[in-house]
Amino acid sequence: MNWIDIALPLGGYLLGSVATAIVVSRLLGLPDPRTMGSGNPGATNVLRTGRKGAALATLLGDMLKGMIPVIIARLLEASEIVVILTALAAFLGHIYPIFFQFRGGKGVATALGVLLGLSAWLGLAVLGAWLLVAATLRYSSLAALIAAAAAPIIAWGLDMNAPAILGIALMSALLIIRHRGNIQRLLNGTESRIGSSKKTGTDSSA
Repeated sequence: MNWIDIALPLGGYLLGSVATAIVVSRLLGLPDPRTMGSGNPGATNVLRTGRKGAALATLLGDMLKGMIPVIIARLLEASEIVVILTALAAFLGHIYPIFFQFRGGKGVATALGVLLGLSAWLGLAVLGAWLLVAATLRYSSLAALIAAAAAPIIAWGLDMNAPAILGIALMSALLIIRHRGNIQRLLNGTESRIGSSKKTGTDSSA
């Protein structure tokens, strides 16, 4: 192990810890997203300000901070274990950010960025699963849960290596745990559908 093997996961975690929603909101003079809707620092709460461009910037930023560390690790020809550790670190940084008292988002957009960094086909397939469920059942949280559950299966189908599949499975499990409130509301029939005017704590976009 050399210093790069340590620096890559550490850098991934620190980049992941940058809460894009909060940074974008501060730069544009918008309300703190943690004071709106579900209180989650994600694109959905930024969208509640009425600024679609700010919400899109948040979504892209959350994706990129998952993708960039993985791509850098690949370019530096790090071992597969280090690449996966870097990917997990970026995801953990988003959901447990050191810069914001370890209170972060749910990780959907950052997880997608990680998957795209690991394999474009994997990321696109998981995104397709999300879009299919979201378009047919109109539940963003359910789409995220099904896409997360499908991710390690798709990775296995693409013949990815064992460390990658294990890392993706762990990330998916953490993402599902972060959606436990949404799961309860889905079971109770109180979860809001996409496009609904009802504002409950259903933010699952980041």
